[in-house]
Amino acid sequence: MKLKGIVASDGIAIGPVYKFEKVELEIPQDKIEDDKVEEQLELFNNSVKSYINFLQEKINEKGSQSEIFEAHIGMLEDPFLIESTENRIKDEKMNAAMALDATANEFIAMMSSLDDEYLKERADDYKDIRVQILNRILGLKSADLSLMKKEGIIVAKDLTPSDTSTMNADLVNGIVTDFGGKTAHTSIIAQTLGIPALVGMQDAFDKLENGQTVIIDTENGVLIVEPDDELLAKYKEKYEKLEKEQKILEENMFKKAITEDGKEIDVFCNIGNIGDLDLGLSQGAEGVGLFRTEFLYMDNDKFPTEEEQFEVYKDAAEKLEGKALTIRTLDIGGDKELSYFEFPKEDNPFLGWRALRICFDMPEVFKTQLRAILRASAYGKVLILLPMVISVSEVEKSVEIIEECKAELKKEGLEFDENIEVGIMIETPASVLIADELIEKVDYFSIGTNDLTQYLLAVDRGNQKIADLYNSYHPAVLRSIKRVIDASHKVGKWTGMCGGFASDTKATKLLLGLGLDEFSVVSGNIAKIKDNIRNTSMEEAEKFADKILNIDSAEKIENSL
Repeated sequence: MKLKGIVASDGIAIGPVYKFEKVELEIPQDKIEDDKVEEQLELFNNSVKSYINFLQEKINEKGSQSEIFEAHIGMLEDPFLIESTENRIKDEKMNAAMALDATANEFIAMMSSLDDEYLKERADDYKDIRVQILNRILGLKSADLSLMKKEGIIVAKDLTPSDTSTMNADLVNGIVTDFGGKTAHTSIIAQTLGIPALVGMQDAFDKLENGQTVIIDTENGVLIVEPDDELLAKYKEKYEKLEKEQKILEENMFKKAITEDGKEIDVFCNIGNIGDLDLGLSQGAEGVGLFRTEFLYMDNDKFPTEEEQFEVYKDAAEKLEGKALTIRTLDIGGDKELSYFEFPKEDNPFLGWRALRICFDMPEVFKTQLRAILRASAYGKVLILLPMVISVSEVEKSVEIIEECKAELKKEGLEFDENIEVGIMIETPASVLIADELIEKVDYFSIGTNDLTQYLLAVDRGNQKIADLYNSYHPAVLRSIKRVIDASHKVGKWTGMCGGFASDTKATKLLLGLGLDEFSVVSGNIAKIKDNIRNTSMEEAEKFADKILNIDSAEKIENSL
C-alpha cells in the first residue's frame, strides 16, 4: 500500500509505526456565579504562568526548538489573548476553561482562514497553546512522546511543538501526520533535526497499525506500507547513500554559494519573527530576503507603535551583524485581517484594498512603520521592500513618503542610513510588463512567485478544485521572471526572489540560468540550495534556462528538470 503526502522534510526513513494518539479535551460548559469570578481568573492566570515557566525551561535547555518556544511566550504575552479570556470570565461568566477555549478558537479560526501558507500554519501554535493551558486549568497531564522507547516512525493526526519537545530525536526515524503543511512547526522541527517527514496525509493514522513496517520516500512523496524484502533492500541502499550526501551538506552549510565558474549568489531566509531569524542563521542563511511584518500587527490588539516596531527591527538588524535585512512594509488585506480594525466587505479581496493601497489611505500607519524601519537601519544593513506595486506613480508616492520620514528623523536628531535601498515586490502582471520603467525608480526587485503565479494564471492558490492548475513552472511565469531579471540587469541593478519557487530545490539551476541574483528561501532548504549552486556553472545553467524557456507546457518543463 502507498499513501500520498506533502513532503515536509527530505529523506528516506524505514521503521515500525509508533502511533501517537491524543484524547480530545472535554470542556466543562457550566457558567459561574459572581463569587467564583476571581477564583477562575486566578486559575487561568496561574495556568498561563505555569506554561510560560515550562517554555522557559525548554529555552534554557537550548534545544532545536528554543526559537519556537520564545515565539509561544510572545503569543502568551499578547494582551489581546489574555484580556479576551479574562473578559469572558468577568462579563460572560464563563469558567476559565470555556473562556480560554473560546478565545483560542477565535485565533485559530482567524489564522486558518488565511491564504498565505506560512501565516495559515501559525494556527498550529494557537492549537498548541490552547491544549497546554487547558490541561493545566483542568489538572490533566499532556500526552507525552517520551514514552517511545525504541526506534520507529511517529504517526499522528498532528504534532505540536510541545509534543515534539518531549521526544527523543535519536529514536525518531521519521514523522507522518494527517494534518499540516510545509511551513508548519512540525515541518520546521523535522527539517532542523534532519528527520524525514510527510504531512497532510489525511487518514494515515486510521489506516496504519502499531508495529507495521513502513518506508517514508520523500522523493516521490509517498509512505510505503509493509514493503516486500526486495523493496526493503533497495530502500536501505538508497538510505545509506542519502546519509553520506546529508553529511556533506551539513559540513558545507556555512560556506558561500559560489558557482563552479566563480559567481557568488546570495542565499537568504524568509522570516516572520526573530525566532525564524535564529533558525535561518543556524541553517547557513547569509541574510534575510523577506521579513513579513504582518505578525507585528496581527498578534496585537492595536496598530503597533513606532517604538514597538523599532525594537523588533533593531534586534533583527543587530543579530545579522551587517548582513542584509529586507523588511517588507505592511501587507495586510486580502485574507489577512486584524482583530482591532474593520475591513470593508469586498467581493474579491485579493484584488481589493490591500498592502500599499491601505498604506496610502492610512498614511500615519505607513509612516509609523517607515520611521521604525529607518531608525533600525542605523544598526545594520536594512532594505525597504514595497508590496503589491502596479504603477510607477505608486513607487514615486512611496519614495516621497520615505523622504518625508527621513526629514522628520533628521530634524529630531535620530540616526538612520541615508542611502537605504528601496525595492519592490514583483507579484502582479502589471509590474512585470512595466519592469523596465519601475527599475529606474528603485534599487532592486524581489519576485514574489506565490502571488505572481496566482495572478498570471488566474488561479486562486487556495482553491483545492483547481490546485493542479497552480504551477510556477508554467511558461508564462518563467518568461515573466526572465523579463524582470533582464530589466534590472540592463541598468546594473539586481533581482532576488522571496516566493516559494526560490525554495524549490529542483528549480535552482533554472533560476540561476535565468539570472537570479538572490534566493530567499525556507530555512530547511538553505543548505541544499547552496549545494546546488556550488555544483553548477553559470554557463551550463544559462544554456539550460534558454532551452527551458522554449518549452510550451509546465508538464514538459518539469519532465525536463
